Amino acid sequence: MATLKVGGLGEFLREQRRSAQLSLRQLADAAGVSNPYLSQIERGLRKPSAEILQQLAKALRISAETLYVQAGILDERERAELEVPAAIVMDPSINERQKQVLIQIYESFRKENAAAVAQDEQNEQEKQDKQDARVAQGARDNDQDMTGAVGRAAAAAPVEEESET
Repeated sequence: MATLKVGGLGEFLREQRRSAQLSLRQLADAAGVSNPYLSQIERGLRKPSAEILQQLAKALRISAETLYVQAGILDERERAELEVPAAIVMDPSINERQKQVLIQIYESFRKENAAAVAQDEQNEQEKQDKQDARVAQGARDNDQDMTGAVGRAAAAAPVEEESET
């Protein structure tokens, strides 16, 4: 787990609040936190819990994960998965509604692609299982052919030893 980057989080929250055209008091009320506490978070003096971050994200209409990334709560792998949504949220040229729609579309594509990858892996496994079954059947058939050939060869062999004696 990454270390908490309180200062970066506070700056990010302030930018998001201003982008949403909310006063400190308005955001505090919407998130259910006190005005002084929110001010301390923005100035990097307080470390908000994940629950408070979630409340702030809801009030700002951004994903909680975006704030978790800013707070350093998510590890690097999780962070990489959230780079696109975070970039969308940071873009000042689009409004909040557009940001949410873009993030939803992006997430739906990721889910669709993950499902396709899982299906491809399942299909590949089934193909391998069928191939393994054919190889195993071929080996059994080959063993039976060998056994039958030995038996036929033995049956077809002349019984000269008995006639000479």
